[in-house]
Amino acid sequence: MRCVIARYPFELTKDGVLASMKGVKPEAVTAESVTIGRRRYPVKQVGEVITRQDRRDFSGGEVIRAMTRLGFTCHPHPDAEAAAAPAPTPLQTASELLGGPGTTDA
Repeated sequence: MRCVIARYPFELTKDGVLASMKGVKPEAVTAESVTIGRRRYPVKQVGEVITRQDRRDFSGGEVIRAMTRLGFTCHPHPDAEAAAAPAPTPLQTASELLGGPGTTDA
């Protein structure tokens, strides 16, 4: 598959990405990530390995689009999932700690 990352065209295949990432130890995931084989890698690390470019030269979105088109599973930022759920109100938190339902009918 042909894709453009950091204004440079690349011809990527799923097998080629698997071969490139073989033996690469995953860094700690602090942003978007992609599952390659049985491991979960930060997208910037994957982009750096497959393009041999500096991480500052491309965005995570470019790598996510390419990896998704190749059939890899991409994951959002870990804090994005936590931010999606609304934080409980102080009343709900206190009620939960006391064993109550945490809601009131107003």
